[in-house]
Amino acid sequence: MPRGIYECLNCGYREERDSSEPILEGSCPRCGGDMILVGYSFDSKGGISLTSPEDVTSALPPEVEAKLRTFYDLDFAGFDGKVFIFEVREILEPNFEKVLREVERFGYWCALKKRDGKVLLFVFPAGEVKPDNRWLPWVFLLATIATTLFAGYMLALNYISVLDYYHLPGMRDPYLIALSFSVSVMAILGTHELGHKIAAAYHGVRATMPYFIPFPFSLIGTLGAVIRVKSPLPTRDAAIDLGVSGPIAGFLVAIPVTAIGIKLSVIVPSSSLPSSEGGIYFGTNLLFELLTKVVLHVPEDYVVFLHPIAMAGWVGLLVTFLNLIPVAQLDGGHILRAFISEKTHRIITYATAFVLFGMSYLWSGWFIWGLLVLLIGSAGNPGALDEVSPVSKKRIALAVIAAVIFILTATPRPMWTT
Repeated sequence: MPRGIYECLNCGYREERDSSEPILEGSCPRCGGDMILVGYSFDSKGGISLTSPEDVTSALPPEVEAKLRTFYDLDFAGFDGKVFIFEVREILEPNFEKVLREVERFGYWCALKKRDGKVLLFVFPAGEVKPDNRWLPWVFLLATIATTLFAGYMLALNYISVLDYYHLPGMRDPYLIALSFSVSVMAILGTHELGHKIAAAYHGVRATMPYFIPFPFSLIGTLGAVIRVKSPLPTRDAAIDLGVSGPIAGFLVAIPVTAIGIKLSVIVPSSSLPSSEGGIYFGTNLLFELLTKVVLHVPEDYVVFLHPIAMAGWVGLLVTFLNLIPVAQLDGGHILRAFISEKTHRIITYATAFVLFGMSYLWSGWFIWGLLVLLIGSAGNPGALDEVSPVSKKRIALAVIAAVIFILTATPRPMWTT
């Protein structure tokens, strides 16, 4: 069984280890620097592999190496059987996405990392990107339309009963209300995922079509929608674009939907509320409070019965908030990861999970979210392939906008019952 020969990038210390990882971060026993794989040591039945750079680079197709050297001034640094490692002395092509596209034509991917002041280029075979299922997204879409229509119909019956109880004017067609609710929910969720899809296509990242998740037993008939990224994020700018695109797009649709829904909602004196238990109360956030004051002008000691369209807008704002939580591989997690290391990001993810556990006294759903964050956070967030190129000022501005939206839509206690 071969043992890896590692050399410290900082002090040059070398030793054998039972590992084949290309880099062992912070593992040098002398200085605590990163150890890089430079060769293999075999038992008596074998020999010594990786004895010279010439022996190794010959395994990389010459056309790939030639193409790379048009983009970078390179020195060979190591090889682990799959990953070729080069030290970059000079970056000739600052557009890493262009580099990645050219290298991918030969069936390879590459990553640009910084270790102890040195810039390293990792070159490895491109992963297999399986074709999408052509029909499954449409099946889930139609199923979610059906479940949101059903949920909208039930909400419409409840809304109409409030109108009848207080003898208030308003539309009493449950089918039209159900349709308006379903269209509103699907528009917000669909726009959110479409934003991700467009950003992915812009940066050459392969991603699936949106998968809507039908759930007839929930209040709104769905658990949202997801889109799966099938190839690595090339740069930190791309990671921020993919992270902010969905929340901003969905947020821009949720604002008018919420405003229209609030305008259609009804207000009644709190003293006239029936004393029976079992009612559902929805939490609020800064934006929802602002829209309510601007659109509805609720007098003191009055309460609002939300129109189903307002509930759709409220859900859209909540989805935006949840996705922007800066942990794991949520949208906010991708944004934050563009600015910090994977180790720091993992610490923040786990810390946030325990904060969510503590917040479960406000809403039991936070306990489930805490478990979910721990589950998806255990896989880490590898970040972008290029962690050397700086984040552009435009992306920093987008990250700030995402942070503002996160604050405006933050809903500590989404709902409770009496």
